Amino acid sequence: MKTFKTLLITEGRLSLRGLDMFIFAICMPVVVVVILGAVFGNKPAFDDAEYTFLEQSFGAVSAIAICAGGVMGLPLVVSDYRSRKILKRLKVTPADPALILAVQIVIYALYSIASLILVYTTGVIFFGYQLKGSWIQFLGAYLLVMLSMFSIGLLVGGIAPNTKIAGAAASLLYFPMLIFSGATLPYEVMPAGFQKAADLLPLTQGIKLLKASSLGQPMDKVFVPVMVMIAVAVICISISLRFFKWE
Repeated sequence: MKTFKTLLITEGRLSLRGLDMFIFAICMPVVVVVILGAVFGNKPAFDDAEYTFLEQSFGAVSAIAICAGGVMGLPLVVSDYRSRKILKRLKVTPADPALILAVQIVIYALYSIASLILVYTTGVIFFGYQLKGSWIQFLGAYLLVMLSMFSIGLLVGGIAPNTKIAGAAASLLYFPMLIFSGATLPYEVMPAGFQKAADLLPLTQGIKLLKASSLGQPMDKVFVPVMVMIAVAVICISISLRFFKWE
């Protein structure tokens, strides 16, 4: 536990120095909330007048940090540490190489949780946002989406032969999901053809789950998104454990 705590503090400081995650996981979701709140305020949502635009968008915006940390940040760090032989060196020390992976997962999870708190606080203070659903259901959905997205990051970072390929693969996954899953561009305003294509993205299904739980909608309506999140997590973690490259 002492080793884990020391690594967590050290790696956390290094992560903050880079500023990438601070910008994309902390600042960006808050900026999106401010823009949505300023432009649409409490106007009715596009597809359901029962909810305001901000109420319907909260689940989507809260997923931005998960996407940034799990799909972009995590694979780049893992592949970089392998390329720099850090994971290899840990094999000859009392520290388990898997420990540094656990530390990275915790760091990006903390980014996601901090982002969620800031997004919620900003919505409440400046735009009168209120969560319609159960916090227990929403947090359960949030953790499931986080597990699924982080498993993708571990898969990409774990099997990519070098940092360049890991970066390219992460970018190909990250930017389409960030733009077309509904995290930034509202899913409801997309043409039908774009929506069908977006439904193929794992994060789109995750956002549907987050929306349903934040709005208090029956969870049986999101059976498919739940199954997709579980399937993605199981498949990616299984492949990562089987083919993960420590050096």
